[in-house]
Amino acid sequence: MAAKRTAQAVWIGDLAHGSGTVKGTSGALPEVAVSWASRTEAPGGKTSPEELLAAAHASCFSMALSAGLGRQQKPPKRLEVSATATFDKVGDGWKVTTVELDVVGQVPGISAAEFSAAASAASQGCPISAALKGNVAISVTARLQ
Repeated sequence: MAAKRTAQAVWIGDLAHGSGTVKGTSGALPEVAVSWASRTEAPGGKTSPEELLAAAHASCFSMALSAGLGRQQKPPKRLEVSATATFDKVGDGWKVTTVELDVVGQVPGISAAEFSAAASAASQGCPISAALKGNVAISVTARLQ
């Protein structure tokens, strides 16, 4: 059965001076403020679509990596994942150009090379990575703790 998740956004005003809000309908993502300045300058306590994309990618990747390690019979004790989405001007428009995934893991009985390979595989198997494939460059850095 397919899972559907919904978020809602409201925008008021023009792009440069307006602002808006976004929230998830599950209740887990409370209403948060967004603005053009939070995308291109300093966040100022507001979020951006790119920060939300980074959050989605970090959580998806951590699940994919945990699943992959489990299939290898080396379940993680802890995975700390940071995702950084870069939003940049490209030509006349704006684009998410890269996502950098950084993971630090506590995984008993695994070598650094095995962990790095598992992280690389997870970055290919994660559904958010798949959605971005061919459009956004994704890199992975993996370290054991």
